[in-house]
Amino acid sequence: MVDAIGIAGSGMTMHRKWLDAIADNLANTSTVTATSDRAFQERYIVAQEGQGVSGVSATAAFGDTAGALVYEPAHPLADANGYVRYPDIDMAEQMGHLIMAQRGYQANAAVVDRAKTAYEAALQIGRG
Repeated sequence: MVDAIGIAGSGMTMHRKWLDAIADNLANTSTVTATSDRAFQERYIVAQEGQGVSGVSATAAFGDTAGALVYEPAHPLADANGYVRYPDIDMAEQMGHLIMAQRGYQANAAVVDRAKTAYEAALQIGRG
């Protein structure tokens, strides 16, 4: 039962990190850079089996895209041809990931809550 709390806790940590990465991506969808600079790189989380322990571990990773060139000659960062660079982040895809990460976090929180209730019931039986 205690292992269930640890596993669900590691799942909550992984989903929280995923939510943080999604929030960072959404906040930077409109970040403009000069064409000579790299665009904001999408952040995502790689979930792996817990190393040496039960549960899951999360590793941060970054996308590797050049970004999208957009013609905006009036922008202060525009190059001689009038282009600026935006990140290649699909907001609809990020919103889908947001819902999945949120539901995963909620499911793991429910597991922790149920395991805690079962643990308390077992303590009451022992006192009994």
